[in-house]
Amino acid sequence: MIIGKNIHKYYGDVEVLKGVDLDIKKGEIVAIVGPSGAGKTTLLQILGTLDKPLKEKNFELKLNNTSLKNLADKELSSFRNNHIGFIFQFHQLLPEFTALENVCIPAYIAKKSKKETEKRAKELLDFLGLSHRINHKPNELSGGEQQRVAVARALINNPSVILADEPSGNLDSESAKNLHELFFKLRDQFGQTFVIITHNEDLANMADRKLTMKDGIIAH
Repeated sequence: MIIGKNIHKYYGDVEVLKGVDLDIKKGEIVAIVGPSGAGKTTLLQILGTLDKPLKEKNFELKLNNTSLKNLADKELSSFRNNHIGFIFQFHQLLPEFTALENVCIPAYIAKKSKKETEKRAKELLDFLGLSHRINHKPNELSGGEQQRVAVARALINNPSVILADEPSGNLDSESAKNLHELFFKLRDQFGQTFVIITHNEDLANMADRKLTMKDGIIAH
């Protein structure tokens, strides 16, 4: 599902990633843990094609059997929209749009039909227990509800993988627990692969595998 080899990244003179290798199987839930500054978010951004590793280091990056190494920016953008879903610590919902409209946005970018998109969005919001909140704007939703809308948005294009960066970091303990259980329910229902950066030990220990990053590499 995700294969990365020899991934390096510099910011100025600072080497943030120092040759990361990883192999994540389809349907796996993998937690990446480690201290702040270890390179976790940088790695996730590279896996999600939001950033690029150092080409001179002869890296390899494949997702869903597609090599991302030589794709042009436009091709990367299209691949990202169709194959990768993102969940962030701060839900990043657009405040002027309803829950339903927020969920639909990635599908509209992919030029999918309004009718099919809204049908799928309503199904997802219903699955996530939000069918009664579809016309509410983010400021009318609780933190846990906002994050579930963000999960539905991440799922709208049926991505191969969900990348989550501290998804429960901004939630109370009960909402965090519900979100963590939801990830496993989604994996069982839809077969999604999850890569999750977290400082939450409970979530990390629930995962199929826990990878620890330290000083820009995955420590074994």
